[in-house]
Amino acid sequence: MTTVVVFDYGFGNVRSMMRALAHIGLEPTLTSNRQQALEADGLVVPGVGAFAACMDGLKAVGGDQIILDRLASGRPVLGVCVGLQIMFAQGTEGGSAAEGLGVIDGSVDLIDADVVPHMGWDTISAPDDSVILHGLEDQRFYFVHSYASMSAAIPEKPVMAANTVSLELDGYRGHAQASIDDVATQKVGFCDYGRSHFVASYERGPLSATQFHPEKSGEAGAQLLKNWAATL
Repeated sequence: MTTVVVFDYGFGNVRSMMRALAHIGLEPTLTSNRQQALEADGLVVPGVGAFAACMDGLKAVGGDQIILDRLASGRPVLGVCVGLQIMFAQGTEGGSAAEGLGVIDGSVDLIDADVVPHMGWDTISAPDDSVILHGLEDQRFYFVHSYASMSAAIPEKPVMAANTVSLELDGYRGHAQASIDDVATQKVGFCDYGRSHFVASYERGPLSATQFHPEKSGEAGAQLLKNWAATL
């Protein structure tokens, strides 16, 4: 049975995500327990609220280390909304820069549009080789956000966890894929809103992430979650 943990750190639509994952036949666990989060086949990191507050909440329960450990060991992670944003180097919400995980180079900044937040259904330009968006290239997804990154890049220096978990840990010996820093390519989808052309989806090695909410995006969102689950 595929095991999926929805990481509970106080800043996500965890109930909606739990229902969405159950809808596609998974039996997700909601927890901030380090061992469970590390051992699960897949880890979902939702996020709602301000960038800095989400980072503080994540660090308070050791979630930053868990995410970096999993990515360094090739263990799949799915970030949603602010769960994507915190993967970037920094966010400027509130007028000052807050440090993110730095898995993706770039800054998360206020959208340039006449009406903010960007709220409602929108299309994205999906990369041709996207895994999570396969078969969904013309679909609409649900967005609720005021900040986003206008670009994405692989960091010049590898992002590695301070204490990378052993691949012998409790049964996932030999189950690792290539770590995020062994992967030379990234797949980025974009959305246009107002005068902003921003990152709507990101895939690289074990990391997948969306600015939109698949758990609120009907059958298109359900298919995206199925596509992700099929990689676990």
